Amino acid sequence: MKNTPSLRRTALLCGMALLAVPAFAQDVYPSKPITIVVGYPPGGSTDLTGRNVALELSAKLGVPVVIENIGGAGGAIGAQKVASAAPDGYTFLVGASNELAIVNLVNKKIKYSTKDFTAIGLVASQPLVLVASTSSGVKNLAEFTQKVSKNPGKFSYGSSGVGTSLHLAGEMVKEQGKLFMTHIPYRGVAPLTNDLMGNNLEYGVFVLSSGLPHIKSGKVIALGTTEAKRSATTPDIPALAETPQYKNVDIGVWFALMGPANLPKPVFDKVKKALNDTLQSPDFKKKMEASGSTVAAPNFNIDQFLVTEVAKYKKIVEFAKIEE
Repeated sequence: MKNTPSLRRTALLCGMALLAVPAFAQDVYPSKPITIVVGYPPGGSTDLTGRNVALELSAKLGVPVVIENIGGAGGAIGAQKVASAAPDGYTFLVGASNELAIVNLVNKKIKYSTKDFTAIGLVASQPLVLVASTSSGVKNLAEFTQKVSKNPGKFSYGSSGVGTSLHLAGEMVKEQGKLFMTHIPYRGVAPLTNDLMGNNLEYGVFVLSSGLPHIKSGKVIALGTTEAKRSATTPDIPALAETPQYKNVDIGVWFALMGPANLPKPVFDKVKKALNDTLQSPDFKKKMEASGSTVAAPNFNIDQFLVTEVAKYKKIVEFAKIEE
């Protein structure tokens, strides 16, 4: 068969069409539902954040974005699933500081690290709050410090579990205040709340959104929030850092959108833009602020933030000799 000009043109067009396939495939992303994994059961602060993010991303990307709750190991089981997922843009994690920066410092069985993810962006943060039971006899941070320092080892504080942000916040308070208290780990916030309100425990640490209803009802006493500045949600509760003795207390819970490592740049760029638009949505901000969270700024440098956070938590873990 002769190699005619017509045949050459046909071959050239076919070749161009084949070369265009990858670009076309990227242009139509996403073409099917996206899954956001949350490493906790429904109802908690990470789950709430994940669902709010999913609603916004679905509207902006034009496909359903569904939540998959995979509880266990302080969020690590869900995080591991995303770290091991194909980097095709259809599996993401809305994770918290615990599973992304803490759990592998205290549990050597956890093998993933932040390097096993593509960080899309920080979503929001929320302070923790140090509280006292109504029977503790203290009304503020100064009274707490005086009473605990004069009675080393006599008092205890509770958290939602070993190696959680709540536990690390309590250890940071002990380190800064040069205090000796016993840590009581609970299996979640519910039993911790019961013991504090039942006056079976003197002190405890809550995520602000979890503790706020009990603070407002007078069932526990707020001693201070744990981020460097007061929360806009609770301007009447002082930050612990306002007291010189605790000036370096700066710890909270934060939430981030993460994908598997090696996410293709076109996919990353598209999801990143959708997240940035979400962070500027008045409706999204209103929902998050109502739960006690502060929404992150678009294009926040999350990669540097993760490095700093891991270093901070590592120091606390080493001070408290925390190991699971």
